Amino acid sequence: MSIQIDVKTNGFELNDRLYEYVRTKAEKLEKFVNGLEEARIELTHAKFARATSDRFVAQITLSGKKMLLRSEERADDIYVAFDAALNKIQRRIERFKGKRYRGRGDGVSVGDAAMEIIQEEIAQDLAAEEEPVIARRKKFTLYPMDEDEAVEQSKLLGHEDFFIFFNMATNSVNVLYTRRDGSYGLIDTELA
Repeated sequence: MSIQIDVKTNGFELNDRLYEYVRTKAEKLEKFVNGLEEARIELTHAKFARATSDRFVAQITLSGKKMLLRSEERADDIYVAFDAALNKIQRRIERFKGKRYRGRGDGVSVGDAAMEIIQEEIAQDLAAEEEPVIARRKKFTLYPMDEDEAVEQSKLLGHEDFFIFFNMATNSVNVLYTRRDGSYGLIDTELA
C-alpha cells in the first residue's frame, strides 16, 4: 500500500528537483510506521523573516489509522529545513511506536481514543480599533482520556502551548497548557 503524498508550496515555485527530493524521502516514512495513509508537506518561503535562518519553513503532517503526527522546522535553505523536519517526524514516530498503551477499562486503547487532536492557530493581535480576524478554523473529535494521557498526546503531536481534550474523570472539556516555568496548567470547563 502506497501512501498519498501532498506537497504544497507558499511563496516560491516548486521545481521538479525539489518535488522528487521531497517525494522520495517522504515515501520512505511508510516503512517506519504501519497504517500511514497520508503525508502532507507544506514548504513556505517567508521573504520578510526576522532572521535569515527562518526564511524557509518545512511542515510535515502524517495521518493514518490511529495517529496524527506533525513536525515543523525552519532554516535558511529549503532542503535543510525539510531534512530537519523529516528527522523530527522520525523521532516522533519512534516515540509514538514506543508509547505504552494502557487499557481504559472499556476495552479501547488510548491510541484509539486519541486519534485526532487539534492544533489551532490564533491570529496576531490587530490594532485596537480593528475587529479581530479568525485566520483559521478547524474541526476535531474529542476522545475521552485522563490528564496523563493528554500530556503524552500533546507531546506526541508537538502541541507545546495548549491541548484540548475530553477529561473522562470529570466528564468535561479541558484545556491543558504549558506554563512559563515548564509545568502544566489545566483549565476545567463547565456550562453556566
